[in-house]
Amino acid sequence: MVITSRQNPLVARYRAAARGRESDALLLDGVHLVADALDAGITIQHAAVTPAAHEQEVVQNLVAALGRAGVNVVPVSATVMDAISPVRSSTGIVALAERPRHSTERLFDGDSALVVIGVDVQDPGNLGAIVRVAEASGATGMLAAGASADPFGWKALRGSMGSALRLPLAIAPPEAAIAEARHHRCRIVATTPRDGRSLFDTSLTGPLAILIGGEGQGLPRSVVAEADEHVTIPMEPPVESLNAAVTAALILYEVRRQRRG
Repeated sequence: MVITSRQNPLVARYRAAARGRESDALLLDGVHLVADALDAGITIQHAAVTPAAHEQEVVQNLVAALGRAGVNVVPVSATVMDAISPVRSSTGIVALAERPRHSTERLFDGDSALVVIGVDVQDPGNLGAIVRVAEASGATGMLAAGASADPFGWKALRGSMGSALRLPLAIAPPEAAIAEARHHRCRIVATTPRDGRSLFDTSLTGPLAILIGGEGQGLPRSVVAEADEHVTIPMEPPVESLNAAVTAALILYEVRRQRRG
């Protein structure tokens, strides 16, 4: 039976997850995120799909895979989907899943840990993009610190394009994140828009924790003061700063280049 009422308790449950009011749940919107969660071994609690979406072969295959995994998939009307999906144009399938829980030990796993510490990255799309580039470049994990957005919020998940479901992530205050990195013998590298050593003149081998500041003010002075190294990306005037995700990409791929060179 297709659920057609927006008053159904299911709607309130999905809306609460989308608003971050369910501390143990995350909302997955769209075929790719739901499929990525399945592939990553994330526990999916529930899924909803519209009859129109179910006519697509890719959705049929995904629903079948969810069924094999023991997930309850319910059909909902288009109006109910509009109520439970936070995006303007849903693909017609959404799911609720358990949030991944990673110990900080996993983030620093291996002899050459490379951990990104995002401090006060408040835009969830930016934070998700940083998670994406962190996974792509070979980082071992990421810490969302300070006033950063929730890396498992639906906007950040979409921005990460599924990387947040695979890359070890944790949330911590900046001081605790830096202390954890030091405990694992990482060199702390802070990104600054000026007055740091050029990125391309800085040795970035060995275990590292890269501090990336958020929009606007960048890294707080107190956080910069805790770093072992201050790094600046050379820029032609009048440009004074770069997007946080762009900054992360440039630095992480310079680390990758040096480690492979």
